[in-house]
Amino acid sequence: MVAVHIGCGAGFAGDRFDASLPVIEALSHHDGPRYLIFEVLAERTLALAQQVRQQDPGLGFSPFLESYLRLALGPALAAGVRIVSNMGAANPLGGARRIHALSAELGLRPPRIAIVTGDDLSLTMTPAEIRACPTMEGTDLAGRPLIAANAYLGARPVARALATGAEIVLVGRSTDSALVLGPLIHEFGWREDAWDLLAAGIAAGHLLECGAQVTGAYFADPGFKDVPDLARVGFPIAEIAPDGGCVITKPPGTGGCVTPATVTEQILYEIHNPAAYLTADVTLDLSEMRLNREGPDRVQVCDARGHAPPDTLKATLCVENGWLGEAEISYAGPNALARARLAGQVVAERLALQGVNQPPRVEVIGAGSVLGPGGGPGEAAPDGDYRTRVAMLSESRAGAQRVADEVLSLYCSGPAGGGGVRSHVTPQLATASILVPRAPVEAAVTVTEVLP
Repeated sequence: MVAVHIGCGAGFAGDRFDASLPVIEALSHHDGPRYLIFEVLAERTLALAQQVRQQDPGLGFSPFLESYLRLALGPALAAGVRIVSNMGAANPLGGARRIHALSAELGLRPPRIAIVTGDDLSLTMTPAEIRACPTMEGTDLAGRPLIAANAYLGARPVARALATGAEIVLVGRSTDSALVLGPLIHEFGWREDAWDLLAAGIAAGHLLECGAQVTGAYFADPGFKDVPDLARVGFPIAEIAPDGGCVITKPPGTGGCVTPATVTEQILYEIHNPAAYLTADVTLDLSEMRLNREGPDRVQVCDARGHAPPDTLKATLCVENGWLGEAEISYAGPNALARARLAGQVVAERLALQGVNQPPRVEVIGAGSVLGPGGGPGEAAPDGDYRTRVAMLSESRAGAQRVADEVLSLYCSGPAGGGGVRSHVTPQLATASILVPRAPVEAAVTVTEVLP
């Protein structure tokens, strides 16, 4: 059997909308099965989608779905490239219906779409059962209203969806790498206990899931790690053989680079234990992985090993977490640093005088806002261009609004020369990851073909 070619068109919500076009063009020149993934669903992204769906049951899919597919849908259908994506977010059915409407608007034939649902724990577990599950990471969520609870599904449901003949598969919450492993299981028929093969598929998925991070974009550090033509960086393509052999490359003529160094950085991204990377389908062991440069912008990935997956599934809970008030003001010219610091002190003292019993976060951007005073190569110059930022988390919107009001008042009631105030008051979310039993989640997973 020939290799399966899988490209990535997005590595996060809001990634470059046109990045998929060179990938589709490159895929169109390969024989055999060809796929394009869009990975756009972070934990907070899904929670926001749940909030949107509560306000409008027809929404809740990725707000970027149309931005990506308006460009990619026609070329992908014409080239026979199947699309697999978690753009379904909190509402895969709504996303599928929007794709059908978009295809009609673009004058395209209706694509065959299948959706995967069952990740929403609120449909299979009570809030008490959810909160009783052990927490593996995150904040204390006790006493806060539950917004979302979604389990990370594995690749098998994606493979089942592809078996319907679907040209597009939309999922909600799954492991990111399942978007790649699902097509491989479908094409190669890998068994559920073929641990080394599944591990190779997970490794390929992990390398593709963050888009241009593996082709040099997030790798770039001028003068230390130079990357050519970053404005036209090509997104990655994986060539995977039936035995799990994998080559990472990118479309010809695009910017960026694929080297053992770029692949190494991505393969270690978010890996807590290289010998035991836990997923819903397999435990991946990267400790003996080898990377071989096969040619320009081609790196062979070998010797991923696998073991049985854990008995539980990871799930993410999201709750309301108050309001964030933040505001900024600029100071420039002689003695600007002192004026910027004084502005922050004034706001902090004003909030205390109003009975706020928590200190705000005060930063002078350009003078240690990230590393803190003295954390950089030297003390900031007294004369320059600085921006004071004040932020505070509050249980109420009114409390958060105080920060914005006090920074705005600096125009005439603060140090000389302040200008360019911007402020925002936004609702906040908090998340935690828990471990849930597999049986009730996997029993609830369904695959549905959505007709136009």
